[in-house]
Amino acid sequence: MITEASTSLDTDARALEQFTSESARDLASLPSKADRTVAQAAVADGVHHAARRLRARFLDRHAGEVYDALTGGRTRRPRISELVLSAADRFPGLVPSAAELAAESSLAQQEKEGREIDQGLFFRHVLRHPAAGRHLVESMLLPTERALALLPDFRASGTLALGTVRLERRDGIAHVTIANTHCLNAEDNELTADLETAVDLVLLDDSTHVGVLRGDVMTHPRYAGRRVFSAGINLKHLHGGKISFVDFLLGRELGFISKLVRGVHTEAGLGQRIEKPWVAGVDTFAIGGGMQLLLVLDHVVAAADSYLSLPAAQEGIVPGLANLRLTRAVGSRVARQIVLGGRKVWASEPDARLLVDEVADPRGMDAAVDRAADVLASPAVAPNRRMLNHADEPVDQFREYVAEFALTQALRLYSADVLGKVARFSA
Repeated sequence: MITEASTSLDTDARALEQFTSESARDLASLPSKADRTVAQAAVADGVHHAARRLRARFLDRHAGEVYDALTGGRTRRPRISELVLSAADRFPGLVPSAAELAAESSLAQQEKEGREIDQGLFFRHVLRHPAAGRHLVESMLLPTERALALLPDFRASGTLALGTVRLERRDGIAHVTIANTHCLNAEDNELTADLETAVDLVLLDDSTHVGVLRGDVMTHPRYAGRRVFSAGINLKHLHGGKISFVDFLLGRELGFISKLVRGVHTEAGLGQRIEKPWVAGVDTFAIGGGMQLLLVLDHVVAAADSYLSLPAAQEGIVPGLANLRLTRAVGSRVARQIVLGGRKVWASEPDARLLVDEVADPRGMDAAVDRAADVLASPAVAPNRRMLNHADEPVDQFREYVAEFALTQALRLYSADVLGKVARFSA
């Protein structure tokens, strides 16, 4: 056991490994989660809670040392998915192993043990550590390998298809079109990865001065022929256990959304970042994660018949970093109405002007978006938006918020009310 007197990383790591190995044997002696009795479920909960208390004590004492061990004294810059897997290898029992995650990958959310909570606990402590947390935030601003591989083609052709996202550069404006059309542009693991690649390419492309984000025309029968910005998180995927905590729920905040705010680091050195202004065109609705994106973009054009909403409290989860950013935009009272009460804000109502810059006739959206992009193409816009963002959301404020978000969201993913709600939605 990790005692108050013990201070050695290796000694405490061995104690953690021994205790969590015993915990794993206790869990293995029980039926699978879906087949447990009430009493057996209570035993499993007790095993998990005891192990998490020990993990938290270990990380309270050693988070900085753990991070340095995993990054070569902060000389390497792994992405969060690589970091957490290397943590499982270097410090057994601290976070779930690749084998444990693979064993649960095909299970529905309510059938899983909740091992992602241990990942949330890990990232909470790493991000709370000032030096380690800042290093991690900066590391996640590096371009993805996929984007670097695709960059020459995009620079040459100005067009690219990424599965759920399309890119097209026209007159120095890169149009990023969300094309997850079968599910109203709902967010899932694939879309999050494609959006990060697209954001990287826009920022790295020398011929692009402004990025535009807009939803595609839908194939979904209810909205066929209409553009939709985003329906938020794919609840069917959440219920089916297909939403990754690390790659989606945490990765989108530290990855492409952070890059929208802060830009990308160039390979030449982390002291240089490439930042560009962004325009959003909102058609029909921006729900959940879609509305979260609007809070970090520089100019939002909304169709007069569209609305915005953050139904995360009704879904039982936390709406990304909206709780950090929304109050800044609309004030505390309206933020609570939107987040806690599920209020929809229609583009036509006065409060919408706190969230969008321009309300356009739906038939004139193309022209309004193009005009906004042309205005933001001025060379002085990028440095000024950098200073505005620095004032609005300093890196340490962002880091400390994401630290608390990491564990809170992981816990919500496995709470009884969330599992019940997504099950009913799926049915």
